Amino acid sequence: MVRPGIAAALLLLLLGVGATADAETIQLIPESSASWGLRNVFAPFSVIFVGPSYWYGERTIKVDTTPPGAQLDLFYVRANFQKRYEQAQAPVTIALPTRIEAGPRDAVTVRAYLEGYRVQETTVPVSSRQDTVQLDLSPLPNALKAVASAYFGGRGSLSLLTTQLAEVRLQNREGGFTLVLDQTANTPELANALASVRNPYISSVSAQQLGEDLLVRVDTTPLAQSEKVELRSRQGQDATRGLHEFAIDLVPSQGAENMVGRAQAAIARLDRRDVTGCAAVFDDAFRRSLDREGLTRALVPHGAYTDPYLRAVMKRLGEISPEGGVTLEDGTRLNPVAPIELAAAMSQASEVKGYLALLRAFSRELEGPDRASETLRGLVAPELEPSRFAAALAGAEAQEKSCRGQ
Repeated sequence: MVRPGIAAALLLLLLGVGATADAETIQLIPESSASWGLRNVFAPFSVIFVGPSYWYGERTIKVDTTPPGAQLDLFYVRANFQKRYEQAQAPVTIALPTRIEAGPRDAVTVRAYLEGYRVQETTVPVSSRQDTVQLDLSPLPNALKAVASAYFGGRGSLSLLTTQLAEVRLQNREGGFTLVLDQTANTPELANALASVRNPYISSVSAQQLGEDLLVRVDTTPLAQSEKVELRSRQGQDATRGLHEFAIDLVPSQGAENMVGRAQAAIARLDRRDVTGCAAVFDDAFRRSLDREGLTRALVPHGAYTDPYLRAVMKRLGEISPEGGVTLEDGTRLNPVAPIELAAAMSQASEVKGYLALLRAFSRELEGPDRASETLRGLVAPELEPSRFAAALAGAEAQEKSCRGQ
């Protein structure tokens, strides 16, 4: 019969063996021992105080991180010179030379890095009695939480929304540019959103974590390169979600001065037929198919270059509406000719009946049928993936066609 105490000891031993078996062992032993010194003279006499295992026993250090699985850079340094370097993944056991073979200035430096966390480093003298290293990694102070893209009036844009105000470095390169966000973590869930960013000036977007920095690589289209688009940065804030926006606008070096005139002419061509009858059926179906919070964020003035045009379309809706003014879903009526009521209408633009239908007509008049859908997406749902937006638009237009008996 096994005593309970002995059984517990055996269990702990087995658990310990299992835990050790999970850790890889890395040999971090220099090719040569340290030069002969006083330690070699006094080591035999000090054995009676420190024991023979201190000088001649196996020397190992167990390294782990929280969270687990961090990548480790392991350096063996002797008198400020690197003697060996290895890479591993935590947890790991580092095998070192015995203390009698190591010099008094020999040390092991452990550097840990994990995506989304600060890089952390520590140094352990080989001659010390420390045999474990536990690195508790701290999350990066900033993180990418959302991405938005738009194309409007011959101008493209890419917006990155982060939890803190980002320090961004812009690096131009052949075929595009790279944004470097200091101490910012990537969000894997945004991979599809980044990969789906497309417009006449942007061909692809991808993100890569490089240490504590996030690199956002943007490849531009041949059209952008031929037109030599200028990159203009701006910053904003999404107060609703508590996020900070860093945006890059891609502006053609020529032709942008005609944008205001083109937009005014397009708005002047909008009429009552764009918002009444079956167009009203489309408006209601399209609003219901979009995320209401996202729609509200897109339409509320927030310092974007599209804000004046959204206000102008709202005023036009008031002019062509059969009842005069605009009507909200709850029946509230506002006259956008008056500046105060225009501001009130814009603050609730997602609830204004006919507004989405008129923005669709405005996009068609301004950009033509080929780019109207991308323009409309940039106005009402810049964070929505193009394929999902296309599905929502097609569903609403199908209901409109059904209304017309097509």
